Amino acid sequence: MELSDEIRISAPKDVVYAALNNPEVLQKCIPGCEELIKHSDAELEAKVVLKVGPVKARFNGDVQLDTAGAPDQFSLTGKGNGGAAGHAKGGADVTLTADGDETILRYEAKAQIGGKLAQLGSRLIQSTAKKLAAKFFKSFADVMAEDGVA
Repeated sequence: MELSDEIRISAPKDVVYAALNNPEVLQKCIPGCEELIKHSDAELEAKVVLKVGPVKARFNGDVQLDTAGAPDQFSLTGKGNGGAAGHAKGGADVTLTADGDETILRYEAKAQIGGKLAQLGSRLIQSTAKKLAAKFFKSFADVMAEDGVA
């Protein structure tokens, strides 16, 4: 499954980049996120509860960040296990482009799922993934607008 989109954020690129690396900001924005622990600048651990169709599961996952191109671009890869519900792994490439006092965030993501979740059908999975991504980026833009987080 592949997803891509872009969103305009009313904050300078360096502020957006800093917020994307702030576990407190990310935890507020990730749908269903119960806990987000930053082990290092390149490693995060997350606990997220998600409902996909009739399946609700608590996922424990690890995320690795590659910030070699920062702050213009960075990549992340991760994998999560939802017990009997299944597992997921994937990654995303994120590009930040300054546009005056605003930032254009573009992402391209790929994911693979297995287990009970994979049996739900690709349309349901795809639409749920799109909704979750849209919810994350709307929440992120809202947090940036209200907090001016740095």
